[in-house]
Amino acid sequence: MQFPDGETAPLDGLIPTTSDSATPFSVYLHIPFCTVRCGYCDFNTYTASELRGVTRQSFVDDLITEIHWSRSVLESSGVPIRPASTVFFGGGTPSLLDPSDIGRILRAVVDVHGIEDGAEVSLEANPDTLTRDGAAALVAHGITRFSIGMQSAVPRVFSLLDRTHNPDAVADAVDAARFAGARVSVDVIYGTPGETREEWAETLRAAIALDTDHVSAYSLIVEPGTALERRVRRGELDPIDDDTHADFYDMTDDALTQAGYEWYEVSNWSTSPETRSRHNLAYWTGVDWWGYGPGAHSHIDGTRWWNVKHPAAYAERVTAGVSPALEREVLSAESRHTERVMLESRIRQGLALEALTPSERARVGRLVEDGLIDPAAVESGRLVLTRRGRLLADAVVRDVLDD
Repeated sequence: MQFPDGETAPLDGLIPTTSDSATPFSVYLHIPFCTVRCGYCDFNTYTASELRGVTRQSFVDDLITEIHWSRSVLESSGVPIRPASTVFFGGGTPSLLDPSDIGRILRAVVDVHGIEDGAEVSLEANPDTLTRDGAAALVAHGITRFSIGMQSAVPRVFSLLDRTHNPDAVADAVDAARFAGARVSVDVIYGTPGETREEWAETLRAAIALDTDHVSAYSLIVEPGTALERRVRRGELDPIDDDTHADFYDMTDDALTQAGYEWYEVSNWSTSPETRSRHNLAYWTGVDWWGYGPGAHSHIDGTRWWNVKHPAAYAERVTAGVSPALEREVLSAESRHTERVMLESRIRQGLALEALTPSERARVGRLVEDGLIDPAAVESGRLVLTRRGRLLADAVVRDVLDD
């Protein structure tokens, strides 16, 4: 995982901007532990041998320390304390933590920020780590939604991804989450080097058969420095070309739509507006959030910062009472405009055309003619991508934006 370039973040953590008290607020909590590193993954995760003395218990204590420390930073910066509308435990494998520790972390969030009635509280889980008793305990501690990493239902593809859970465990994990009374999403990945259409179709059928509230389907990017990238570089595996990726996306949208799901973001489908990931929508609509934990990113009213990556370096800073942030970026008005166009154009609700400059609005008509933007949405004042536009989302944004 590569961080962007930024300026050195101040040790006091003060934020050089304020935010409107009406702006929604979200919390992200990065849990960096994994039992093994999957061959395709470049996330900020660590196995037991890589932790340099950090334990799960000491990490939880450090994370809670950062949460409590952040309140003084917000107050000193003049940023209003707002209740969290969404909370997301990501990683890594958050379900490796004891449910009681998840509860401790969530209580610290509530103590510092508060939490809205009916807030969405999500937790990512590896299928092998979620039992009925564990899911019930997590729900008792406040989890309302589970995001379960299925990735593939095909043993050969599963092996190429270096996933270690038993594929049959996915159905058990979904059952456990549903039995506990939580909403459930599954994540799948298409475009693994060598994956065939038939194999991807099999994964889609298996995901749909789980009858979850939500499906995230991501196109695999072979990231530099991963074990998978090294295999591709050595010629052991052939990467999938752009046309095949597009075919897989079409298959995904067809299959999920026919099964009663609707797309609401380029890579996400849900059974209804109520079962969409409210936390991810918060990112796509540019609200404020604080990301706690090693490598976590935060954003408050145009100021973005990211923490040091290694849990040991994170622990040193938190223990010393200084900001764990490595660098930060204060976005210019132009950068904020670019990000708004890029993010809001990806969601089903789309981007208000009035947010574009006159010259940018003038380009929309040509993109409608090219079949990339929905003409009916334009008539109602919004820029919404067609399916072909979703496949070329980055190019559409480049064509719309002023140079």
